[in-house]
Amino acid sequence: MQDKPTVEAKPSTTVPARAAQAGENPVDRERRSRWPWIESSVWTDRMLAALETGVKGGVWYCLIDKVFSPKNLWSSWAKSAKNNGAPGVDGITIDRYEKDVEANLAHLSEQLRAGTYQPKAIRRTFIPKADGAMRPLGIPTVRDRIVQGAVRHVIEPIFEKEFARHSYGFRPGRGCKDALRRVDHLLKGGYRYVVDADLKSYFDAIPHDLLMKQVAKRVADGRVLKLIESFLKANIMDGLDEWTPMAGAPQGAVLSPLLSNIYLNPLDHLMAGKGYEMVRYADDFVILCRTKEDAELALAEVKQWMAQAGLTLHPDKTRLIDAATDAFEFLGFRFDKGRRWVRHKSIMKLRDTIRARTRRTSGVSLGVTIKRINPVLRGWFGYFKHASGGMHTVDSWVRERLRSILRHQHKCPGRSGPGDRRRWPNAFFAKMGLYTLETAHRVARQSMKMAQ
Repeated sequence: MQDKPTVEAKPSTTVPARAAQAGENPVDRERRSRWPWIESSVWTDRMLAALETGVKGGVWYCLIDKVFSPKNLWSSWAKSAKNNGAPGVDGITIDRYEKDVEANLAHLSEQLRAGTYQPKAIRRTFIPKADGAMRPLGIPTVRDRIVQGAVRHVIEPIFEKEFARHSYGFRPGRGCKDALRRVDHLLKGGYRYVVDADLKSYFDAIPHDLLMKQVAKRVADGRVLKLIESFLKANIMDGLDEWTPMAGAPQGAVLSPLLSNIYLNPLDHLMAGKGYEMVRYADDFVILCRTKEDAELALAEVKQWMAQAGLTLHPDKTRLIDAATDAFEFLGFRFDKGRRWVRHKSIMKLRDTIRARTRRTSGVSLGVTIKRINPVLRGWFGYFKHASGGMHTVDSWVRERLRSILRHQHKCPGRSGPGDRRRWPNAFFAKMGLYTLETAHRVARQSMKMAQ
């Protein structure tokens, strides 16, 4: 979905690369270049200077006016509109909110200023996980997503400054690829013993009181703290059932990724301080050690910290392995004896997505079907292109799905067989424009060799 005209008519509140301006202090310009992602309507040059040099006691006061700033709310709205998420419990969509967006945001700003704003309940829905289980998601209303985004604009730089370097999830300028590269580097460096940890229902289990204590160590504005706590304690609606959560930060809420990182940040620094190589992406992390004894000590430290933090390691999924002889999985990949493969669950998830777009009874042409699945294949390959192999198997399966469609269109009963491969060979689908993972993988590997 494109940004809405009403949003574009307002002065831009995003943070593009800034051109030098007359009279601009070169020191301020250089400092801002180190924080290209921050919300410029909130973080002035003076505030950024204080962020880098440190404020008294390390605690920030008087932030609520930054939250209800009209420019901040407009910027948060623009991001919400671009994401075009589903409506919350009030049924108000992005399109409907936009019809009177200027008045809506002005009213929201006044409510926050007056202290009368209260978040609405969160609509619960479920999405399938790779293992077949269902993951609960919490969907706030559009209005509440805007406010959460505005809060995040204000407090994220405060905490980002202190996050550990080996934490990669939900952070500006970092991602899965960085975490995976770090794991590869450590394995090649002789860190063969791996603590493969799994947190049990982390986002649903974070204790509110302990989380708020962590936030309050850096944010002392009582109104901002109260606002954050109100999001944590907002009622959950699942169909006709409604209840108040006693713990957790709902997945799907704008503020939850940041809060989840804040809560695990002490563990990050504990592991780093003791010399353990921990690589974390959100609630998924591994600890790599040179010796089995170190790995056992690291696991004991993690268990002790988890108990104090009110969290639980999954007893069946948390284990200690020797990567020289055994495999472990991390962020969709399977690390096996020095090579990185696509894990089976990731392939099955891709198949489910492709299967939904290649139904024989869909009634659309083969060309349309290929246009529907090509973006999925490209996106999947973009993430897994550094895997050791397995692309040919997926390609073959996709082509068999397409041959079954052609059989159905030609009134042929049954599924695709050897005769269909002769009738519609691989070259036929290549001519139709089908994106081929194996070809893309070969080109990518050649490019990497040339770059070395």
